[in-house]
Amino acid sequence: MDKQKGNSIMASNDPDLLDPAGDPQPGDLIEIFRPAYQHWALYLGDGYIINLTPVDESQAAAMSSVKSVFSRKAVVRMQLLKEVVGGDTYRVNNKYDDDHTPLPVGEIIQRAQVLIDKEVSYDLLGSNCEHFVTLLRYGEGVSEQATRAIGAISLVTAAASAFSVLGLINTRSRNRPF
Repeated sequence: MDKQKGNSIMASNDPDLLDPAGDPQPGDLIEIFRPAYQHWALYLGDGYIINLTPVDESQAAAMSSVKSVFSRKAVVRMQLLKEVVGGDTYRVNNKYDDDHTPLPVGEIIQRAQVLIDKEVSYDLLGSNCEHFVTLLRYGEGVSEQATRAIGAISLVTAAASAFSVLGLINTRSRNRPF
């Protein structure tokens, strides 16, 4: 991986990842690519981000922990972007700007700063790190990750139900005496 612009942006060899067009600006959404999921943060400025970390883990362990996905509580932390990213890659990704109007940057930062070190509820599908940062930026929590996960769960549930019904139909037809 190549480091650019004072170690604040790490390029990826993955052609599907967009390389940021410059340093993050205050209020930007930061998408961090973990091995099994994407973690989201909000850029505050001067190299700092705000993000959710698990309540029961040290800050260092929380940065790359898959366990964070299954926590029910989280702590809002202000941390250096480069420390949270570690060896992973990231990009500025304000992907919802076309559908949602960002709040004024000063308001985004003020809303974020009030929450530092506060404990908040965490739910992978309804209140995750992406919901958290989009709520700060737009005043509305949205998460494409959660929507995809809910869709996958619904598909699996529907398929399981269909197979179950088919199993009952086959069982009944075999048990008929005529």
